[in-house]
Amino acid sequence: QVQLVESGGGLVQAGGSLRLSCAASGGTFSSRGMGWFRQAPGKERDIVAAINWSGSSTYYAISVEGRFTISRDNAKNTVYLQMNSLKPEDTAVYYCAAALFSSSRSQRTDYPYWGQGTQVTVSS
Repeated sequence: QVQLVESGGGLVQAGGSLRLSCAASGGTFSSRGMGWFRQAPGKERDIVAAINWSGSSTYYAISVEGRFTISRDNAKNTVYLQMNSLKPEDTAVYYCAAALFSSSRSQRTDYPYWGQGTQVTVSS
């Protein structure tokens, strides 16, 4: 069983930056693909970014490509999401998730393990 704990959310002005962290425990973190999802009020939980087990392959939603960067440190069992040039439409609860597989996956159904989420609010 994998446990995930996100941190780093908060309130930031448009154009600002935040870095989210997700610490994993229990299970084989270094062999799993990892993902970041987000859910705004009244909307579906959508993929933001994903990374494979080694960090050599990543996936980004079109809406964040060029602004967000996903990375991981397997020695620390941690995955990160660096968010730059934030926009009000990035406001959401951000969730970290661990995949069943080692590749970077974009489908929510590929992720059986989820963190509790961290709120990101971008003011205009």
